[in-house]
Amino acid sequence: MITVGLIGCGNIGRIIASGQKNFKITAVYDIIPGIVEEFAREFGAKPFSDFVAFLSEPTDIIVEAASIAAATEHAQEVLQAGKDMIIMSVGALANDEFRLHLVETARMLKRKIHIPSGAVMGLDNIRIGQISRVDKFVLRTTKSPESLSREAIGRTRLFSGKAHDCVLLYPKNTNVAESLSIACDRDVDVELWMDPNEDRNVHEIFFEGEFGEAYIRIRNIPSPGNPATSYLAALSILTLLKNLDNPLVIGA
Repeated sequence: MITVGLIGCGNIGRIIASGQKNFKITAVYDIIPGIVEEFAREFGAKPFSDFVAFLSEPTDIIVEAASIAAATEHAQEVLQAGKDMIIMSVGALANDEFRLHLVETARMLKRKIHIPSGAVMGLDNIRIGQISRVDKFVLRTTKSPESLSREAIGRTRLFSGKAHDCVLLYPKNTNVAESLSIACDRDVDVELWMDPNEDRNVHEIFFEGEFGEAYIRIRNIPSPGNPATSYLAALSILTLLKNLDNPLVIGA
């Protein structure tokens, strides 16, 4: 049984906790004491509002399911405590200096930083961009105004540019862009659209190069309780945890 330390008691954290099978959340951390204690009672974990004490609890891996700010603040501490980590808020890695330093720390300490597939399919084969020529790499994301906390009469383009810039402007909605960029080792071109007629989170990936071409379209059901996050993103963490100790490795 894999023991997990969870950062964040929000929507994603609750989905992860509800899916415990071959893993057990034994420790949970949140900056709001009342919330973390309630969460811990419901799911049988030890509550922590002190991060140093949280890291001292014996766990096999730490899962960040809170925010870009939480990932940025705590990832280095997690690795230095000798623990592997799953980062849900991948937008934190848009900062090149932070990402490179974090990876170097993990390498020196022989730790692993896991990035789940999140709200898209095909992240594993996007990695061929690390070794093969890429001619076109575009992500077009379409979300409802509600998920973006905005209002719109018709379909509206909010952003067109590089992934790193999009993450800075829309940090809660563009983890997919950074995941793709890291996988390919190339900054993906991003279009972010808002459409009042769309009730799902839609990601379209256009990927072309010497290997051929691919078009992937995913229409995700919004996560219960948080329309800005796709339910698939939470399920991808559950899948990652389920397969951590599986000797048969598929696609990664």
